[in-house]
Amino acid sequence: MTPAQLSRTVLRTVRRAAGDGALGELSPGALEALDGLPERITVGRPPRPGCGDYATNAALRLAAVTGRPARGVAEVLRERLAREEGIAEVAVAGPGFLNITVAGGARAELVGALAAGDGESPVAERTDPARDVRSWAAATDEEPGPGLLEQRESNPLFLVQYAHARSRALLRGARALGFAPEAGAGGYAYDAPREADLLGALAEYERIAALGDPGRLARHLGTVADGLLGIHGSVLPAGERKPLAAHRARLALAQAAGTVLAGGLSRLGVTAPVHL
Repeated sequence: MTPAQLSRTVLRTVRRAAGDGALGELSPGALEALDGLPERITVGRPPRPGCGDYATNAALRLAAVTGRPARGVAEVLRERLAREEGIAEVAVAGPGFLNITVAGGARAELVGALAAGDGESPVAERTDPARDVRSWAAATDEEPGPGLLEQRESNPLFLVQYAHARSRALLRGARALGFAPEAGAGGYAYDAPREADLLGALAEYERIAALGDPGRLARHLGTVADGLLGIHGSVLPAGERKPLAAHRARLALAQAAGTVLAGGLSRLGVTAPVHL
């Protein structure tokens, strides 16, 4: 389930709850105000880890329009959202935020959708240092100095390009071992903390890219790169062990991360290298 799909599900639930009397009788003014509600309802990552996959302010916005207590509205929406396909759990937090955990199958669907774009963004065998430094510096307002040429983890340009190259190396390594990426292989749910965090960052990519803020996009690519490098050691089997379903599933997540990194680097006019 992508953020866009979840957003549509939330909006559909809000409209149904308001329209079928679940919140009581609404005044003509409240009904009119509902027309402008979708633009003010957001779905994004929770502010803290361990609070589900997504969070939404739908109940708070609906409460402001209807004049009903936010916690009560949140409980109505929680019960209804929890019955939607692809949603495993919904919890009410704070004054009325809804924290949503999607089902494992929905996570696998998202991984597959992200990985499916692999190859659409241009990649190159090697970096183009003089051009890449200028493009990255222009996007982030950094000085295009020699620091951006250094191959070290504290160099954000190197980190993102290195993570993309690692994603390609993992795919090559898997081919050599005779297996391929498979999103959700064996029912894999991507619920390990680092995997869930990486998937959350990947899910946010399209929304952030659409903002048209190169600096923010560059920072987000750094988050994705950190996430990929945090799991890459578990993608391929160690030693003489044979690949399992979990390895195929994790490889699909690494492939999805590489796809997002390639797309983001392309937007910034920076090389997405296959080798470093």
